Amino acid sequence: MAYATINPFTEEQVKTFPTATDAEIETAVGKADAAFQKWKNFSHADRARILQKAADLLRENLDEYSKLLTLEMGKRFAEAQAETELSAAIFEYYAKNAEKLLQPQDLPVADPQEGRAKLVYEPQGIIVAIEPWNFPFYQVARIISPQLSAGNTIILKHASNVPQCAAAMEKLMLDAGLPEGGFINLYPSHSQLATVIQDPRVRGVALTGSEGAGAKIAATAGGALKKCIMELGGSDALIVLNDADIEKAAKWAVFGRHWNGGQVCVNAKRMIVEDGVYDKFVELYRKGVSALRMGDPMDPNTTMPPLSSRGAVEDLKKQVSEAVAHGAKAEEVPLEMPNKGCFFRPVILTDLDESNPARRWEFFGPVTMLFRAKDADHAVEIANDSPYGLGGSIFSQNEEKAAELARKMDTGMVYINHPTMVKADLPFGGVKRSGFGRELIDLGLKEFVNTKLIDIVDIDAPF
Repeated sequence: MAYATINPFTEEQVKTFPTATDAEIETAVGKADAAFQKWKNFSHADRARILQKAADLLRENLDEYSKLLTLEMGKRFAEAQAETELSAAIFEYYAKNAEKLLQPQDLPVADPQEGRAKLVYEPQGIIVAIEPWNFPFYQVARIISPQLSAGNTIILKHASNVPQCAAAMEKLMLDAGLPEGGFINLYPSHSQLATVIQDPRVRGVALTGSEGAGAKIAATAGGALKKCIMELGGSDALIVLNDADIEKAAKWAVFGRHWNGGQVCVNAKRMIVEDGVYDKFVELYRKGVSALRMGDPMDPNTTMPPLSSRGAVEDLKKQVSEAVAHGAKAEEVPLEMPNKGCFFRPVILTDLDESNPARRWEFFGPVTMLFRAKDADHAVEIANDSPYGLGGSIFSQNEEKAAELARKMDTGMVYINHPTMVKADLPFGGVKRSGFGRELIDLGLKEFVNTKLIDIVDIDAPF
């Protein structure tokens, strides 16, 4: 596995990193375990100070960190700044809330002779985090903030095309005062990663990434009897009902599909529109997409950056060609495209009948699938006709009706009158082939703790 920085805008290789040696892997696991033996005994206040310092350092050096995101994965600089701030907000959330969220819980018992029962939440050890390239800081902050707060230590295996971002996060935590070994970045091979997961000192695995990667890592973790959480792909539906504010819905749809270059698991990838407003919505949506501007991601006028790599461009082209071969119609939006860089013009796919397998694919880039629904129930039926179940949204001026429909959607998250969001104080996760487990708030905090029952019972109580 080659770890290298290749600028998606220039396609120039900037820097390479050697794969870890077996000795480095063993040393890292040993350091992480030694750090855990100390870190688990730190007070909540001491942990919180370090997390808050990490948040402060990100904010104090916002542009420096953000430029690294743009360099390695081509993210628009304004979006890179927003990601860096979001990462800081996650650190700060746990600095302020972790102690309260991990307080022991007294259990009500039916019979006083059962004793005085309580649940306590204890750290377990090393957690392996395997993270993707599309949000190089946020994805890492999302797992290490709660796990460090809980008293665990973390070994990171980041995506091979963002090695500098991975190293920057490790340095950030050391600069914030985290003991050496509390968070370690590694550049392992696939076989070395499997060795780390199988090590008895490792107690859990968290992966955010593709469906294929998730299946392999979950199998490795399961074979070693390790708990894992999987945040995988998505093909979020954006439903527009007849009573929606169509102009605002179309505007949000353009944003929801194309932010981060359309490379987000919770992008609004499928537009499902009720028949009565379908034509008007498509007209406005096409106009909005046509107004996007391709260019240098450091240019504030750019609204459509390059994709993360040349491979991503070729994969998306192949998917579109196969969708058309199965009967779909593809409309390429003729944006002016730079003569260099990993760019891909937006594509709108229609006529995706039920026999077209592309209907159930995830297009990780600016490709939109459009569906006409007979009514609201039909729209939900189309939305649920997917192997994925991550997020989704419903646009309607009748908020109560939309909330009722949201209960019928087979997803982990539904937003009313807004595309799926990512925030520091909202949970994240899905169902079906979008994975299992939750990250952020108290749900993420307790994924890898030992929820231990302690019951003080009268010695003379009957069994």
